[in-house]
Amino acid sequence: MSSEGVTVTGAEEYPVFESFDDYELDENLLRGIYSYGFEKPSAIQQRGIKPILDGRDTIGQAQSGTGKTATFVIGSLQRINYGERHTQALILAPTRELANQIYKVALALGDYLKVRAHACIGGTSIQEDKDKLRDGQHLVVGTPGRVYDMVNKRHLNVDYLKVFVLDEADELMSRGFKDQIYDIFKCLPPDVQVCLFSATMAPEILDMTTKFMRNAVRILVKKDELTLEGIRQFYVAIEKEEWKVDTLCDLYETLTITQAIIYCNTRRKVDFLQDQLTKRDFTVSCMHADLDQKDNSPGESVLLAEPQNLPEA
Repeated sequence: MSSEGVTVTGAEEYPVFESFDDYELDENLLRGIYSYGFEKPSAIQQRGIKPILDGRDTIGQAQSGTGKTATFVIGSLQRINYGERHTQALILAPTRELANQIYKVALALGDYLKVRAHACIGGTSIQEDKDKLRDGQHLVVGTPGRVYDMVNKRHLNVDYLKVFVLDEADELMSRGFKDQIYDIFKCLPPDVQVCLFSATMAPEILDMTTKFMRNAVRILVKKDELTLEGIRQFYVAIEKEEWKVDTLCDLYETLTITQAIIYCNTRRKVDFLQDQLTKRDFTVSCMHADLDQKDNSPGESVLLAEPQNLPEA
């Protein structure tokens, strides 16, 4: 079945959902979705959320920018029983940066659900991971190395896991995580739901879907069908230069903004704005030609940059 640039196989029984209200989601999850700024489902969300809600193994082939993260996060959050403090959703990502991003999306969308979530990634405190996992987390996002270490040492209990998500599976394979993913999968309940999202379907990934997945729904969003329909543009007329910082902070107090990139036209302005925002307790990273990108922490919520120094997404 194909419509609006989305090809679906194995899900002919699923209609296209034009509104998040049509999914019969928990009302607190809906509040989180709309508070985050979503207005209507993207193409992959229209087709991909419902199979996850129904417990179907799901393959989503889509590029970045299609809304795939919210697809599996919304599906996972709806499937969790919040009366139990067991880990019920596990999401693997190839990089710390992406894992952190998914973690923040899960916290934002699950805010009114009071979701307990943790980012389990390399380069952070192992003891903190142990303490957080021992305390009980509904949803865990992480990189394969650290997650496998926590599972193998029984700090992360996966006995109650309902949903296992592999995001950017092609990147997971290219970075050499295949063996760790297989080792993690061997520890999961036999009836766990598996969701895999990837930009490409290399032979290794197809082999993985054959071994891990049962009667999977497959959704393809064509790259040339991506649009900017979900992006709204505004401008604020400011009479004086010195009012800009206060105006920016007013926007942050008024809107729900989890991550942002702010462009400045000079390096001096980048450094000035970083100093001003840091004084107001924002977590800020900056990037320009005089700085080494490796010095930037992936966990920052605001990135200041000159346009020519914007990193690739």
